[in-house]
Formats: sequence, C-alpha cells, structure tokens
Amino acid sequence: MDRRRFAVRVIGALAGAPFAARAQQSAAKRIALLIPFVDDAAAQAQVAAFGDELRHLGWTEGRNLLTEVRLSKGDLNPIRRHAKELVASAPDLILSRTTPVTAALLGETRSIPIVFVVVSDPVGDRFVSSLARPGGNVTGFTNVEATLGGKWVDPLRQVKPDLGRVGVFYGPKTAPGGGTYYLRMVEAACRSVSIPSLPLPITDESQLARAIAELAGDRKLGFVVTPDVTTATNRKTIIGGAAQYKIPAICPASYYADEGALIAYGIDYVDQYRRAAGYADRILRGARPGDLPVQAPSKFEMVINLRAAKALGIDVPDGVLLRADRVIGR
Repeated sequence: MDRRRFAVRVIGALAGAPFAARAQQSAAKRIALLIPFVDDAAAQAQVAAFGDELRHLGWTEGRNLLTEVRLSKGDLNPIRRHAKELVASAPDLILSRTTPVTAALLGETRSIPIVFVVVSDPVGDRFVSSLARPGGNVTGFTNVEATLGGKWVDPLRQVKPDLGRVGVFYGPKTAPGGGTYYLRMVEAACRSVSIPSLPLPITDESQLARAIAELAGDRKLGFVVTPDVTTATNRKTIIGGAAQYKIPAICPASYYADEGALIAYGIDYVDQYRRAAGYADRILRGARPGDLPVQAPSKFEMVINLRAAKALGIDVPDGVLLRADRVIGR
C-alpha cells in the first residue's frame, strides 16, 4: 500500500471509527493516533509515513494491525475529549503528537503505552523521568536542539540586514512552558546580536490577525514563529499577514514554506514519524516504553521560498541559499 493510499485509508475510512466496530479482528494489535490538526495535508503525509514504516516492519492494516486516527482542532477541549475517548477504547499503543496532546493522554492513562512526536521538553513537562530512562508508559521524539533560537534569528538577519526587532509568535495555552521554552531561546539569540525581541502570544486567529496589522508600520520588523499547535493551526493567517504587510518571517517547519512563508527551519517531521513507527513496532513486540530512551531529532531542514522573497522585495543572499536543503521557485 503506497503512502497516499494509506493516508486516505486511515484518515478517511478509519478516522474516528471505533475499534469496537471491528471487534471481529481482535487478534490484531490496535494503534490509536491523536493528531491536533483537521484537514491538514502536511499532517496526513506524516501519518502516511508512519504507516509506510509500520508496513515495512511487518504490520498490515486489517490483518495484524488496526489503526484509529483522531484529528482534532488545536484547542484544548477537543484534544482532551479525544484523549478520553481513545483511552477508553483501550488500544495497545497510542501515537501522540505535540505537548498538549501528550499531556491530555497522560491525564487519562499511566498504563497504555504512548509514543510521542514533536514534543519539546518532556522532562520539564514531567512526561518522563529522564531522557535516557523515561520510566512509566511514555517515550518518544523531541523536536528541539539547544542552538535552535540562533538558527532562526541568524537567517532572518541575513535576509533583512536592517532588522531592528523580532516578534515571536507562540500560543500561551498550548506551547511548552506556556510559551517560555522557545521564547527564552529566541530572546537569548536576539540579545547576542543586540536586537530587541517582542513576545507575541496568540490564542486565536482574530487576535493573531490584529497583532500583525498593528505591527505593520514597523519596517524593520521580522517574525519568528515557534513550534506549537496554535501557531501551526493558524499558519495561513501568519503567512498571509506577513505577505500582506511585507514582514519577513522564519517558521518552524518546511510545510510553512511550501504554503508561502519566506523561510522555514525545523525538524524533518516525516523522518520523526518514521522513527516513531520503529518504537511502536518494538513496543507492540514486547518492549516497555520506559526502557526506550527519548530521542533527539536526527534531521533538520531549511527551506527557502524565492517566490515569497520576490513578493517581499528581498534578495536572499547566496550564503543563505547554500545552506538550504530545498529552494522553492528557483
């Protein structure tokens, strides 16, 4: 089964379909996925990569594996509702994406194995005892490295040499540490080059649109968009507002650039889902999550969108282009 067919199958036919409806296949292992995005092509591609890797590891949907995918809006109430329902269905394993999803699931179970992806601070958020020995029922893959703040601020300075202030978008209700985890990284990177930073907490699309419009007169402004359910859910508004007011922005995932953002730098999300499938395979075959170390990202990628640069009136320096893993519109 190819990636596209898997994505259509699990996100279309199986999304929200209860395991009980397929009880006749009780010999199969059951995996539930909780993804905090609705109708999101990037998330579907990542889930498909997870399914592809499971297939390579010997798991066939409908034969020895049953998969239920729940797609949820990025705010907390739907996430908590889906978490409660999935735990009540008693799957053999749950794949969890992001900090708020993992927190919601751990609020419901300390026994069902959980493998997380795209979680920034699992120790600080008390998901695990340590990265090397998580303990308990959860392990997974983080999406951060210590120098990440500088790797966002530095390209922004290079494409905008007169950069005078950096606005930092985050969701205070859903971001790690209430937003402080990444905000501190960006603020430290800005201080090191004597550029002031401006925290921009957002909770919904309308607040976000107002914040961008209110800053439109600052011609020396640039944006850093941090990884978070809220920012990702509202990324079209971020990308559109930045384009409308000609504000350069660096974003945390390649799909932002694919959708029109100037620069993206962050983990390879598809790679992280593939690696998560390896952990899922080991747990379904008897390994304990608490014995599997939490792993750091193995791949980061930078994507430059030259069409966005042209619309912004920006000439991207060769040094930045040479660092890019992919250039759109060349």
